[in-house]
Amino acid sequence: MIQQKEITLPRFKRGYHLITSLIVEELSELPEKGLLHILVKHTSAGITLNENADPTVRTDFESFMNKMIPENDSVYIHTYEGSDDMPAHLKSSVIGAEVTIPITNHQLNMGIWQGIYFCEFRNFGGARKVVLTVYS
Repeated sequence: MIQQKEITLPRFKRGYHLITSLIVEELSELPEKGLLHILVKHTSAGITLNENADPTVRTDFESFMNKMIPENDSVYIHTYEGSDDMPAHLKSSVIGAEVTIPITNHQLNMGIWQGIYFCEFRNFGGARKVVLTVYS
């Protein structure tokens, strides 16, 4: 059986945001076993799993990605949507726009220190749409 729901995330400022509880709240009862697939429907945002306890990890992600993929680099041709746009597209491809998480005993089966990050790469990305698909 497949269940699917599209949600709109709140507007997040640029950065890495722990959204595990937000995602769980949006899901109806999870099956005993299955998979949750999450897709971010945007080319300038991403989603990943990582450290859920220490918020400095999210700050370090932002710092590292900005160093690796800087704004205003002279190699960018796609610049008419702002200096943060092309770097946002590159960051989205590096991080990815989807993640799949196992479901075991009606719960997301993640490591004790893992959480779901929504990665906003634009300064003013606006409301973002995410598709949640549960396979059982």
